[in-house]
Amino acid sequence: MATTLEIKYFNSFVLKKSLNENTLTPIWNGSFGIPKAIGGFNRSIAIDDDKSWIIEESRIRGGYNNTSTDYGARAYLVEEEPNASVRFNSMIYSGIYNSRTGINQTNVFSVAEDITKSLDPINGSIQKLYAEDTNLIIFQESKVSKALIDKDAIYSAEGGGLPVSSFTTVVGQIVPFPGNYGIGNHPESFAVYGYSKYFVDSYQNAVMRLDNNGLVEISATGMRSYFRNKIINVDVLSQRGKLLGAYDIYNKDYVISIQPSLGSSETLSYDEKAQGWISFYDYIPSQSFSLKNQHYTTTGSQLWIHNALSANYNNFYGVAYPSQVTFIFNPKVSSAKVFKTINYEGTSGWQVDSFVSDETGPNINGELFSFDTTNRVLSYVEGAYDSANPPNTGAAVVTPPIFRAGFSRKENKYYANLINSSLVSPGEIHFGNQVSGIKGFFTKVVMSTDRVTDTGQYKELFAVSAIYNFANGY
Repeated sequence: MATTLEIKYFNSFVLKKSLNENTLTPIWNGSFGIPKAIGGFNRSIAIDDDKSWIIEESRIRGGYNNTSTDYGARAYLVEEEPNASVRFNSMIYSGIYNSRTGINQTNVFSVAEDITKSLDPINGSIQKLYAEDTNLIIFQESKVSKALIDKDAIYSAEGGGLPVSSFTTVVGQIVPFPGNYGIGNHPESFAVYGYSKYFVDSYQNAVMRLDNNGLVEISATGMRSYFRNKIINVDVLSQRGKLLGAYDIYNKDYVISIQPSLGSSETLSYDEKAQGWISFYDYIPSQSFSLKNQHYTTTGSQLWIHNALSANYNNFYGVAYPSQVTFIFNPKVSSAKVFKTINYEGTSGWQVDSFVSDETGPNINGELFSFDTTNRVLSYVEGAYDSANPPNTGAAVVTPPIFRAGFSRKENKYYANLINSSLVSPGEIHFGNQVSGIKGFFTKVVMSTDRVTDTGQYKELFAVSAIYNFANGY
């Protein structure tokens, strides 16, 4: 509602609203009130806009030609094109900051100096900057480059760089690393340890390492098809997932958690010493980092420390999980075999979840795939029983003489017979538990820790073997 105010003095202006026409208590009619306890004024909407104003002097003491209470000098720049532009492939740097001398020029961006540096826009936007010694490593979506910091270089005809001092150069010449790899649009996958930098190129479905030898695709070490099938589903249309990377300084592993926008998430680790991907994990973190030789993750608002000496093994976020190992038995390639027993060296508490042969494939009559499989092999403790108690009841109720329905032990080596549980296949006369072992060219075996033996304690698996005979035919 409009109103007319009669101002009788040249040096006055309207400053504040008052609560009402009979009081001079000012208020602030913003979205939130400022408490009086901190020197402010409460918010109020019960105001008569026609009368509730306070007139204050605009000059000191209201004297003629006295100093005016204006804003003072204000810097401004008139540009021909005032619209803002997003330079996604450029960097800009401010003045210096020195906490020791008290110099702080982080809000100074002088247009009189060359304070911008641009990269090739065809490689996408700048996603990540990492300073390492005298180099600035720049991660674009499809390229990784480096630039000298606080110095420049003269390059000879042979390609060698000779650094030269330059007080006016903050970021020197930008030199790209060989290889068309970048960090995609997932800078959260970046992790560093020493001179090794790890990240994920989500555009090429590759996990990369950058060190003094250049770029190396570490996802190619036996896991290329896995990462191709997983990373391609991280971002689906407008829904964006996460590729959360961190370096586990306790185990010296690069840990990557693949969290697609649709589908299940998985976490796994890469070990430099083994030169391969060594383990999958059952936890899905929201954040992951290392500090003072310990690896931490968060889930929701909770912070968890991994590898704590007082905690149970395989317990993540309060949930216990079994360890699981999958491997292939394939001795004497191209020879049909009958696998009769399985043996392992390690600690007690391991069981065989599945022991499956290779598939024969469908035949000309359209019959389904056929393969051989065995019963589950119970662990040494889980399979213990006596004449009064059936197997799989636990050792606490077993009294001598003790029998074993699963693994037995001799000279600290565990062994068990393989009991066939296959369905009948066309042409078979004896099948299932009528025969000993399973036949095939190779077998896929899954072993895991049980939930009975030393729950939450340390368990090892050194070696696994099998006794087999050659079959006359498949």
